[in-house]
Amino acid sequence: MNKQDPAGHSHRGLSRRSLLQSTAGLLSIPFVVKATTAWAQEKLAGSSGEVVVYSYGGSFTEGARRYVFDPFTKATGIKVVDVVADYAEPQIKAMSRAGRVDWDTAYLIATNYPAMHEAGMFEPIDYSLWDQESLAGTPPHTRLEDAVVSYSAAAGLAYDQRAFPKGGPQNWVDFWDVKKFPGPRGLFASQGKITIQFALLAGGVARTDIWPLTDDKIDRALKKLDEIKPHITKWSSSGGEPTQLLINREYAMAAAGDGRVISAISQGAPIKFVWDGAYLSDQYLTILKGGPNTANAQKLIAFLNRAQIAAGWTQGTGYPGPNKNQLKYLPADLVPQVNVNPENGSKCIRADAAWLAAKRPDGKTNEDHIQERWLAWRAG
Repeated sequence: MNKQDPAGHSHRGLSRRSLLQSTAGLLSIPFVVKATTAWAQEKLAGSSGEVVVYSYGGSFTEGARRYVFDPFTKATGIKVVDVVADYAEPQIKAMSRAGRVDWDTAYLIATNYPAMHEAGMFEPIDYSLWDQESLAGTPPHTRLEDAVVSYSAAAGLAYDQRAFPKGGPQNWVDFWDVKKFPGPRGLFASQGKITIQFALLAGGVARTDIWPLTDDKIDRALKKLDEIKPHITKWSSSGGEPTQLLINREYAMAAAGDGRVISAISQGAPIKFVWDGAYLSDQYLTILKGGPNTANAQKLIAFLNRAQIAAGWTQGTGYPGPNKNQLKYLPADLVPQVNVNPENGSKCIRADAAWLAAKRPDGKTNEDHIQERWLAWRAG
């Protein structure tokens, strides 16, 4: 399995959980969800028992507990029990094979979902428990039969405003223009699918023609990357590295994750995130078939997707869920910075997770094939 952070970057020796922990909780904006039983519909309130949720631990889970889990318990009477692991998928498969499922909910990498869905590992989501504001605010593609998008993360162009006092690069064409926008640059060392998208945009490919990443497009992207390769001063290998190097003035511009940049901006860093052409990926939330508290898990997911609670989730974890109605409950200075804001989201390009997960004639997934080509180019 590819080890990825929410923006889709692969990391060697750095866990996904540690990345989430270091990002979550950095948004020091005073907002506390005042959940009461009045917030939960009758069908959510007046319950008992518990629900066992998989999470990443650290400040990510602390934020989720403060803004979602504790209010959920207050509103419904259902206790939330955390289980922590770096990756859910191996444990889910093991529990399914053993016929003993100890968890109720889990987050999944989007490209791992299709095969597990086909294997029947998840319960259908009961959307009848959702209030109208939740249904109206979440786009249909985020509400699957047996999964919901729990949050989205973007990887895009960020630059040091000190390096460009008259205005910095506005797109990936500008990133490739080393004469107009001079200075040290950074791109991701791993997960070539993201950088290939950026290279295609720099080469003039229309946003609507990026996906699927067929071999001819990969060829075109790698040829474009040959141009910029001599100007990449460092290939970043961890989620927080690009932002830190921008702050240290070791980069003038770099590919970076939106959550890290937003966190840095909230602490006064002079960094600008460019939404045009950002790579947007989703993380799914599922209810495990055969779990001990399925009915309570359905209620937790319905609660999480309420607009007020979704706003709390965004602030507690640093990653926005898909309910756009949360924007009216977020602090005004945060609204322009999040990818759930339609003005930002419309400039992003959503990864085609189903295509990436699809098998090729040789049995490899499209994602594996892209990664092999990427690593070969990097080694060349």
